[in-house]
Amino acid sequence: MMTGTVLFDLFGVLARQQSAEGRQCLVRIAGVPAPDFWDAYWALRPPYDRGETDGPGYWQQVAARLAVPFDARQTAALIAADVASWSAVDPEMIALVEELADRGRPIGLLSNIPEELAHHYETQHAWLDRFAVRAFSCRIGRAKPEPAAYHWCRRALSDPPHRILFVDDRPENVRAAEEVGMHGHLFTTRARLRARLDRWDAGAG
Repeated sequence: MMTGTVLFDLFGVLARQQSAEGRQCLVRIAGVPAPDFWDAYWALRPPYDRGETDGPGYWQQVAARLAVPFDARQTAALIAADVASWSAVDPEMIALVEELADRGRPIGLLSNIPEELAHHYETQHAWLDRFAVRAFSCRIGRAKPEPAAYHWCRRALSDPPHRILFVDDRPENVRAAEEVGMHGHLFTTRARLRARLDRWDAGAG
């Protein structure tokens, strides 16, 4: 039995970042200049990630910010394209997750993710069942790097923070985990994560 819980980020660690093709598709459906689109997309994303609005509500907010109308058909197309743009996973990292679970390592997941995308992952990826805790921001009402997101995970995992290693590809999210007492690992490659896990198990941090 391996000790210590690994708390994984999803996008940029287990799943790919938003695809270039998907980004182009979203801009094409919206029919607005790309810089304006992405300013609105990201500015309004945090409440969507925290579950404070649903997909149609989010895209209507984007439309209002852009001062353009999105009808029901266009809104549905944007939701579908958005989900598709974030849907690719890293098979080598999924294999590592399954290996850790098979060897008895407690694992959890903390992701900033809206409901439509969370539903897609739950229905399309059976490996999510390997996680003892799935902390989707849209379900817990908290998002990284808010300290409350990490505290929620600590309570759900029933582990003290010093026994949790948080793995994320964003420095600000890793720092936030460390500030609440967790260990942090800035993800770059699978090999470096494996090396960090070996050091952690050996008590070398």
